[in-house]
Amino acid sequence: MTLTDSFPATAASAHPRSAATRIWNVVRLHLVDRRTYIGIPWLIVGIAFVVTVFIAQIIGFTTGGLGTADAIEGQRYSWAVMSPQWYLVVVGVQAISFGFPLALGYGVTRRDFYLGTALLFVLISAGNAIAFAVLTQLERVTSGWWIDTYMFNALWLGLDGFWVDLFSFFVMQLLVFFIGASIATIYMRWRMPGMLVFWSSLALLIVATVTVITFTSNWVPVSVWFGAQGIAGIFAWLLVPAVVAGVGGFLALRRATPKN
Repeated sequence: MTLTDSFPATAASAHPRSAATRIWNVVRLHLVDRRTYIGIPWLIVGIAFVVTVFIAQIIGFTTGGLGTADAIEGQRYSWAVMSPQWYLVVVGVQAISFGFPLALGYGVTRRDFYLGTALLFVLISAGNAIAFAVLTQLERVTSGWWIDTYMFNALWLGLDGFWVDLFSFFVMQLLVFFIGASIATIYMRWRMPGMLVFWSSLALLIVATVTVITFTSNWVPVSVWFGAQGIAGIFAWLLVPAVVAGVGGFLALRRATPKN
């Protein structure tokens, strides 16, 4: 199957296509290279799992076992479950920086391209969230794959049940995708000056927030507030920056020009 077969290059087709069809064609355009969006992230997950098993078994051999309560609790602080997230930020960047010029060449509008890309992010996020939530529950049911080794049942995952795991992972995936995409759109729209302004503004905002909380002695109330939200509540709040990044990326892309 060629790229032309997957994504017709007829910008001025004799049969006008619906908006839904045009948007879906953008999804198909991205998925011509399924390795980037699906294959490599799950390869990273597989490698992280193998490494986790070996490390856990080495620790268990040297300490006398993995099945103790302390050993199980210690594995909860492993960040191996987050291993594909850093790569997915890059995928968000690539989806815009590589896909946008190609899509324009096929006569795709900026609006359809961005909506199609956003739909791709939602679909992949949903698929990954379902997979990770199921793997977390399987890991719990099998007592760490019958070898007392935990990778998915870590950090916040596995604490509040399947649906909270599903929701939280879905939100996290959306956030990393749209952060990457928004960074790419800022660069396409304003090039290096835009990146300097963006990163400088972000750094100043973080420093200002920490300064205000520190000088008003509000770290304890802030911690109490976060604790009161619960896992689902915290990730519901994380939808806000995900939406801001998504909308901001769309606005920036409306006047962006791909670099030759």
